[in-house]
Amino acid sequence: MYNIGDKIVYPMHGAGVIESIEEKEILGQITNYYVVKIPVGEMKVMIPISNVEDIGIRQVISNQDADKVFAVLGEFEQISTNNWNKRYRENMTKIKSGNIFEIACVVRSLLQRDRDKGLSTGERKMLNSAKQILVSELVLAKGIDQYEVEKIMNKNLKF
Repeated sequence: MYNIGDKIVYPMHGAGVIESIEEKEILGQITNYYVVKIPVGEMKVMIPISNVEDIGIRQVISNQDADKVFAVLGEFEQISTNNWNKRYRENMTKIKSGNIFEIACVVRSLLQRDRDKGLSTGERKMLNSAKQILVSELVLAKGIDQYEVEKIMNKNLKF
């Protein structure tokens, strides 16, 4: 169980801080929720406490692991497939995993593909979503603002 003030990651949405724990009645059923504020995009989400394990909620990575994520962004990657449908499915699986290193690989490969050949509309949306998820966790892990994180990311993204 997490507490108010804990930094957690909600796969597919990003990282945030638990602001409160609330009890709500929905359709006659009383459920406890974590109210989480996600710093990137100023979004608030309510996560049913009973579903935390099923959803894949986890703690934010450490400052040291954040440095490893930045290093992953700087690695060169050979693009695996030209089939956009297969590439899209593989990237979506990585994002849904909630693994920050996998998400960093998605951001890196999509940015590399964008520079080399351009992205489809679907892949551009995926890139924006993955980047937001990545930035939100790095902001909390490093304790710096979104613009500083993006500056470090851009410095490391040199292929």
